[in-house]
Amino acid sequence: MSEKLENIRNIGIMAHIDAGKTTTTERILYYTGINHRMGEVHEGNATMDWMQQEQERGITITSAATTVYWKTNDTPYKINIIDTPGHVDFTVEVERSLRVLDGAVALFCAVGGVEAQSETVWHQADKYHVPRISFVNKMDRSGADFYEVINQIKEKLHANPVVIQLPIGEEDNFRGIVDLVQNKAYEWDEESLGVNFTEIPIPEEIKETVQKYRIKIIEGAAEENEALLEKFLDDADSISSEEIIAALRKATIELRITPVLCGSSFKNKAVQTLLDAIILYLPSPLDISAIEGINPFTEKVEVRHSNASEPFSALAFKIATDTYVGKLAFFRVYSGTLTTGSFIYNANTGKKERVSKILRMHANKQIQINEIEAGDIGALVGFKEIRTGDTLCAEKNPIILETIKFPEPVINISVEPKTTADIDKLMSCLNKIAEEDPTFRIRNNEETGQTIISGMGELHLEIILDRLKREHKVDCNHGIPQVAYREAIKTAVRHRELYKKQTGGRGRYADLDFEISPADNGVKGLQFCDEIKGGRLPKDFIKASEKGFKAALQNGVLAGFSFESAKVRLIDGTFHTVDSDAMAFEIAARLAFKEAAKKANCVLMEPIMKLEVVTPEQFVGDVTGDLNKRRAHLENISAKIGFQIVKATVPLSEMFGYITALRTITSGRGTSSLEFSHYDETPKEIADDVIFKIKGYLPIVS
Repeated sequence: MSEKLENIRNIGIMAHIDAGKTTTTERILYYTGINHRMGEVHEGNATMDWMQQEQERGITITSAATTVYWKTNDTPYKINIIDTPGHVDFTVEVERSLRVLDGAVALFCAVGGVEAQSETVWHQADKYHVPRISFVNKMDRSGADFYEVINQIKEKLHANPVVIQLPIGEEDNFRGIVDLVQNKAYEWDEESLGVNFTEIPIPEEIKETVQKYRIKIIEGAAEENEALLEKFLDDADSISSEEIIAALRKATIELRITPVLCGSSFKNKAVQTLLDAIILYLPSPLDISAIEGINPFTEKVEVRHSNASEPFSALAFKIATDTYVGKLAFFRVYSGTLTTGSFIYNANTGKKERVSKILRMHANKQIQINEIEAGDIGALVGFKEIRTGDTLCAEKNPIILETIKFPEPVINISVEPKTTADIDKLMSCLNKIAEEDPTFRIRNNEETGQTIISGMGELHLEIILDRLKREHKVDCNHGIPQVAYREAIKTAVRHRELYKKQTGGRGRYADLDFEISPADNGVKGLQFCDEIKGGRLPKDFIKASEKGFKAALQNGVLAGFSFESAKVRLIDGTFHTVDSDAMAFEIAARLAFKEAAKKANCVLMEPIMKLEVVTPEQFVGDVTGDLNKRRAHLENISAKIGFQIVKATVPLSEMFGYITALRTITSGRGTSSLEFSHYDETPKEIADDVIFKIKGYLPIVS
């Protein structure tokens, strides 16, 4: 098979829960000959859902990678596919996958349309400038409405959908599609499980609709260049399908349009035409602009082109543990070539590692390969130290690529092993899971001695506890879920801290004069401003002070929650030629920040979630009434055939057990989805109650 760069596609499949991502991937594996039988999500035997928990629950938890080959116009193409989860608790998997992909297929349910998580993944793709095509799936389902989904893509996603396929029939009568570019209709044979499909005449009842949408495509293509525009004005039919495809491809790669297709993956219809569209409209590595990075030594911007002869550069986007080969690092090669046995440089850690094995992944199975080139995706085995987001490169040509930013966890629970013999094992296993999942955090509560784990939601932590029991054989007791509050500084405070310690012999001395205040808008973590004039403090001591201030953010003064952000202006300071060292300034900064924060009118911040509830019309009043009791802010109520969609923002602390309550209110017919939105100040009486429960008393903070 050809390995030319122009014949490679790196794509992801993304969507809301239950839109049919994994089923679509299973059909792709079947029609491309990778699998000889179809796996089904509802039967628990889907290839890409290989974890036990995925098979039992019928959901995708981890993104799985695979490689397939497909021929279009007699040219073989290689497609690297990443199947991502739809559940918001596992949004990290979508985030890191989109960071390294060239294109994506956005799946929409023909009944559900654009749902809450559809919007989230769409905006994630916008953030990383990922071109995408849209596939309206489940056209066979009762209530399927292709044209309504098109309207929702326009209105809710503010996208520009260009219809390139129309359905023949809907619901039980769905039997095929009309390809508007080729002006041909196709019908699928159910007995062959969709392997065979035949060209049929365009049905009379949709000929007018076909003509209407086809002329729109030709008009759009003509607008792409003057030569086509002239042809269009002379004779619209003289524009060939190849010219239309070239124009659509250009506009898709430039993120100006999203071509829209339709089908039914579960009923084995129109998956082959989706594969053709992936090849025709989504970019190859050559179509993507060169990637930029920073040289860690010169701190200058450098560029890497997608070329096998350039210096090697790659980004590790996922760390996973395999039972047989140990730790795996999934990586995307942006430039150069990597061979087995060679050495690579980790620009983030500054360490050199030997490559013992390079693997091509197929879900949880691997195929060993000897080398991998620019534009490809693979996995590495045999490294000692590597994290998600690290840049791997040639030692003589170092570069640090933009890393992947992950959302902060919003929910905590305390855990402890059921037997004392498992204490060390528990920490070791938790650290392994934290290496794989950047949205999972572990910390020890210094006051209670408890181990606290944090994640993106109840399901996220439930899966982790299940993994501890099954994979690592560690059984845990755990507390009830707690909200991960944050603390925030409200007013600016200037403070001077003199730290002196004399214990005989050499002492410790540090003197810092600084101001703390709320960080500038959009800044997370520590915003450190070095305003010391005339070299009054050595650079090492300033760096140590910054490190101390950063560490101090981890423990707030109200209830020990970390600060979301803070600004520190270091104004002045003095040092002792003998007793001062970096450690003294780091300790001084930590102590100083705590003292200053006590005077800075600190408040408790709570996570606010975006909520979408779909409920039958007769229950809307009860649903909104219940939400008002939960301190929700209602944003919008919109109608959908037989249902109402309620959108609101609501504090996470009010949402524990909401799914059960919603089922009761709506007689089991309502559904909801919840995702993190932002942090906001907690009302004082609730904040006082939270602090009292944690500390046993209210701190005196002015």
